[in-house]
Amino acid sequence: MSTLLNTGTSTAAKQSDAAQKAQENQDRFLTLLVAQMKNQDPMSPMENAQLTSQIAQIQTVTGIDQLKTSIETMNAQFNQNASMQGVALIGRDVTTAGNRLQVGSEGAVGTFSLVGAADNVTVTVTTAAGTVIDTVQLGAATAGRHSFAWSKEGYSGTQDLRFTVAAKRGATPVSAQTFSRDRVVAVNTDGAKLSFMLASGNTTTLDSILSVD
Repeated sequence: MSTLLNTGTSTAAKQSDAAQKAQENQDRFLTLLVAQMKNQDPMSPMENAQLTSQIAQIQTVTGIDQLKTSIETMNAQFNQNASMQGVALIGRDVTTAGNRLQVGSEGAVGTFSLVGAADNVTVTVTTAAGTVIDTVQLGAATAGRHSFAWSKEGYSGTQDLRFTVAAKRGATPVSAQTFSRDRVVAVNTDGAKLSFMLASGNTTTLDSILSVD
């Protein structure tokens, strides 16, 4: 696990190898072409169109190698930039899909979203096993994303807590989605995707982070 990747040396090495390979291909082609011209049938010499076609082929191969090198260089630079941006999130609170309640010394703040307006919204705080710790009545709420504060009054445990949201408009349930808040503690640049280690011990990716505080 690391925070930054030094891609400068590896990128330069790849460019050098690709350039050497392209030069070797070109030299090999010219050697074969000269040998072919020396040994051609004098009664049926190579036509200009045929010579032009063969030259175009080696140019195409060389161009493909150069294009591949350019793409690899751009990809390495993109990954390095993404790593540097990811480091800036260390120590920041992020919101992702989930129902974990981040509890601090003064309580916790939870986030949820409603698909429609509700007359009554109830938040239930539980342990990971489902034991109810507290119930919070939030009253009416509009459609969209909302946050709530839980004071954890009377609670002195250290368990990892969860929360659920029940919302109704009259007698009709209103669908709700919960979100987890967590703190980024490290950046992992190993693998195909940049990932973030969270204070809870979980891991998330950049495209899963909904907001940053």
